[in-house]
Amino acid sequence: MNQKQPQIKRREFSQSSAIQLDGFSPLLMRVFAHRGITDQSQLDYRLSNLCSPATMLGVKKAGEILASSIEKGERILIVGDFDADGATSSALATHALQAMGAQSIEYLVPNRFDYGYGLTPEIVDVAAEKNPDVIVTVDNGISSVEGVERANSLGIRVVVTDHHLPGNTLPNAQAIVNPNQPGCNFPGKSLAGVGVIFYVLSQVRSLLDQNSWFERQRIEKPNMANYLDLVALGTVADVVTLDDQNRLLVHQGLQRMRAGRVRPGIRALFDVSKRSIESAIASDIGFGVAPRINAAGRLDDMSLGIRCLLAENYDQARELASELNDLNQDRRAIESSMQQEALKSLAELKNLHEDEQPWGMCLFNEQWHQGVIGILASRIKDQFHRPVIAFAQSDSSDEIKGSARSIAGIHIRDALDAVATSNPGLIEKFGGHAMAAGLTIQKHLFSEFCAAFDSEIRRVAQQENFTAQIFSDGELTPEEFNLENAHQLRNAGPWGQNFPEPTFDGEFLLLTQRLVGEKHLKMTVAPASDAQTVIDAIAFNVNLQCWPDPNVRRIRAAYQLDVNEFRGKESVQLRIEFLQALE
Repeated sequence: MNQKQPQIKRREFSQSSAIQLDGFSPLLMRVFAHRGITDQSQLDYRLSNLCSPATMLGVKKAGEILASSIEKGERILIVGDFDADGATSSALATHALQAMGAQSIEYLVPNRFDYGYGLTPEIVDVAAEKNPDVIVTVDNGISSVEGVERANSLGIRVVVTDHHLPGNTLPNAQAIVNPNQPGCNFPGKSLAGVGVIFYVLSQVRSLLDQNSWFERQRIEKPNMANYLDLVALGTVADVVTLDDQNRLLVHQGLQRMRAGRVRPGIRALFDVSKRSIESAIASDIGFGVAPRINAAGRLDDMSLGIRCLLAENYDQARELASELNDLNQDRRAIESSMQQEALKSLAELKNLHEDEQPWGMCLFNEQWHQGVIGILASRIKDQFHRPVIAFAQSDSSDEIKGSARSIAGIHIRDALDAVATSNPGLIEKFGGHAMAAGLTIQKHLFSEFCAAFDSEIRRVAQQENFTAQIFSDGELTPEEFNLENAHQLRNAGPWGQNFPEPTFDGEFLLLTQRLVGEKHLKMTVAPASDAQTVIDAIAFNVNLQCWPDPNVRRIRAAYQLDVNEFRGKESVQLRIEFLQALE
């Protein structure tokens, strides 16, 4: 298939909307204006600015149930999802409820290959073996209608805490806490699952405090701020929108990490990923720590990740983190092999006319790993900038499971809903949100599904959707390539989903170039307008068929202004996101 060059689009804003921010340079004020910051308060990340839990629908009822369970000494079972958000949510609930005096608290994370997603009836039956009085779902449950009914029939109360979009029917749980459920007026609609359970636990602590529980039990009232390292980790890992509330939560968590107020498991994960926790930023979590936790859920059992986060000392945590690191290495090898196979199959389409190429891409290989198809779909989507669904064989010989990833402008869950509505029986089950989804279909219906999916994408998409856009904050002057700006940009986050790290673009003279680490291009460049300002630059995972090229003397690049530290010395470095040869 043909891969189009991305387009660089410079962000625009009205000068009248720019605000004066104390302590920030004109460059950073421009960056914030591009991200819709209109008031200094949006960058005030003090904990006092957190929304009140009371505004979240269902949180009062959930708090009452859990506070009562603690006081009665009932058995509480946490049922989490099998990703980093689910792991941090499970660890947070376990830690905090124990600190509040819960006498019996356990967690259960379904094996994704045996039981699928959420609180299924089968998982409830496994949970029932532990004889819980209350099941608390974290980062799942809003679609678990049948599972909650099964729990009800066994006399087990269920508290659902989730952040995923609800379907038309809500489960008949004792309490549901989800900022996206109908009737919830909580302003932070983008909370991750770990953020939702954080608010629930804050309510539990408040109710117990009102009942003088901590005084009567002679236990120290837990400070909920001490759990914000877990909240930050899960929020960044789940790639939720970093709105005002989420930025506050992540900022506070990162501050605690840098100050050393962090649990041993997170410190060990930073160490094995070779990231400095003393200078931690959100991207260290997103690209270093989170993939190692997620590897457990993808290849093995997420309980390994939870045990790491719950470890009481560093030696124990480091051993578990090393196991997670090994799993991540295995995941990378599996992913690389799968990606090569996928690209080989797609090469057969390169001779087709553009209109004949699929608008919605479906890939299937019986040998592919179920736990890695989501990453594969994301990688192929990034290369071809089209919605992609990668399928793998399920444990049932008749079924295959798909993981979908989408692009801006195409809501993938809505697309699957439309396919299911127009083709009854074609999709057995599906769920997800705008950019990612999962589904199950019958293997013999794969070709029929591919056609139906492609047809739906053609109905809702335009050709321009398939050209990637890189949004730039403009061009830097030669004087702006300095360490002060680099540090300020780095530390002004947290940057992340829908609040992206500042990116700039411009033309440069390419002075030197060489490969490092087999697939990364190390360069020295100079702004086209000032050959005397020499700057280090690096482009990761370059196309080795194009680079290095000794004939190229001039480039256009989109980049981030970063700080490089080598042997104790700091210097400015450009991290190249997009690289185009000009001459």
